[in-house]
Amino acid sequence: MSSFTDIREHMEVIGADGVHIGIVDHLDGDRIKLTRKDSGQAHQDHHHYIPKGLVAEVEGDKVRLSANGAVVAALFEEEKGGEPIG
Repeated sequence: MSSFTDIREHMEVIGADGVHIGIVDHLDGDRIKLTRKDSGQAHQDHHHYIPKGLVAEVEGDKVRLSANGAVVAALFEEEKGGEPIG
């Protein structure tokens, strides 16, 4: 098992249930910034962020979260143009 600082770009992020959440763009402070291509049609103008606290483990090329995919999607942090979306 690895730590948050072992997360690298292009790693797959999966929920505790194995559901694909996204691909790491890069770390942004205490959050994982996901690539826009995993944001879906309605969200292509901004990135989604996952808080560090949801990371359960980093193993190989995968980041496994402590919450199921549907829960993580509801908790996405979003920013557009550097400003939080409301």
